Amino acid sequence: MAPVIYPTTNFTATEQLCLDRGDGIYVYDTDGNKYIEGLAGLWCTSLGYSNTEVMDAITEQLHKLPFTHTFGGKTHKPIMELAEKLKAMVPVEDAYIFFGNSGSDANDTHYKMLRYYFNAIGKPEKHKIITRERGYHGVTVAAGSLTSLPANLAHFDAPLEALHILRSDAPHYYTGRQGNETEEQFVDRIISNLEEQILAEDPDTIAAMIVEPITGASGVIVPPEGYYEKLQALLRKNGILVWADEVICGFGRTGADFGCTTMGIKPDLMTFAKQLSSAYFPISASVIPGWMYEAMIAQTNEVGVFGHGYTYSGHPAACAAALKTLEIYERDNLFEHAAEVGAYMQALLRGIFTDHPLVGEVRGKGLIAALELVSNKTTGASFDKGAAGAAAQKACQDNGLILRAVAGNALALCPPLIITKAEVDDMLARMKAAVDTAYAELQDKGLIAA
Repeated sequence: MAPVIYPTTNFTATEQLCLDRGDGIYVYDTDGNKYIEGLAGLWCTSLGYSNTEVMDAITEQLHKLPFTHTFGGKTHKPIMELAEKLKAMVPVEDAYIFFGNSGSDANDTHYKMLRYYFNAIGKPEKHKIITRERGYHGVTVAAGSLTSLPANLAHFDAPLEALHILRSDAPHYYTGRQGNETEEQFVDRIISNLEEQILAEDPDTIAAMIVEPITGASGVIVPPEGYYEKLQALLRKNGILVWADEVICGFGRTGADFGCTTMGIKPDLMTFAKQLSSAYFPISASVIPGWMYEAMIAQTNEVGVFGHGYTYSGHPAACAAALKTLEIYERDNLFEHAAEVGAYMQALLRGIFTDHPLVGEVRGKGLIAALELVSNKTTGASFDKGAAGAAAQKACQDNGLILRAVAGNALALCPPLIITKAEVDDMLARMKAAVDTAYAELQDKGLIAA
């Protein structure tokens, strides 16, 4: 074993698969075995694994200016061009963009900028942030505290109270419904719960609510119709900013430019990473409206600097990678391609898995989806310790398909945006064989309800 501390890994089960190279939607291990990368790495390699245009853009920039920082008035052309490009794309009023290195640090940056802004306008008491159960927003201290998944909180002593983090209901009808509740009744109940929480806390103390338009690591939760309309109306009424975490949904994943477009969200703040550069170089973006930026200028002048930033904020090679990636998205109509192939994938998934005895729910939008694996299809009962998710993930890998079990027993898929319909057919055939294998294994272990 190499002396590596592996992220999001059971330390008793490291180094199970060593990948060596990639090409298109495929990756190869060191033994030469070929796999469809069905999760686009970690929801991120949108252009697949061999896009020479992005590689060349990075290489050209490295030869020209391999590094310069952006502290103290220094800048460079790629960061300015990228900021202008994003400003023109995002549905945020007169957007300003802070660049970082990961979705986690981008959400930490937003947390800090919200504090900075409300201090600047004389409302220091407006510092609470609402997140949701089953939300995932990263793993740094603030972003990790906004995350609600048990494995990301256990044993870390996250300073939830110190950071003034509030938690609201997850908008997952399948697991959260009560009795014969309809989707509309479910939405009304959880929105009512949130309103009671806001009033109890005092809306004048709440800065923002962070949401993933469609969740990723918590199981690809697609909120019911009407949820975001009612949620935003409630937040606006109470002067609470809408903060959209687009780290997974952004740039075509849901079949539109942004998850906000797909789900009907008008955000005040947006967080990006992952597909911003197709993961070819680490980069993230924290987007705020112009009125928020303007309010912070005097405060930075008073102190002398805006005292936040990373050595690699706006790294020139990262900006070059992002600029080329955005150019390819636009030139090759990849958002439209993702919408078309995504609709095909969603229909095929439902046709294959809706009646499968191991599958309780098929959900997703565009080129992101998940199967909820259940031990009893009638009651929706789950499996302890993610037994079904682990079995299905292993069976997929054995069948030449890399997927990921998330939130215990949800089997997620999120292929590169460049995937074709023929490749979707192949991917889902392998997935079906793997789920069948997992079901048989779980039956043999007596884990399937009679």
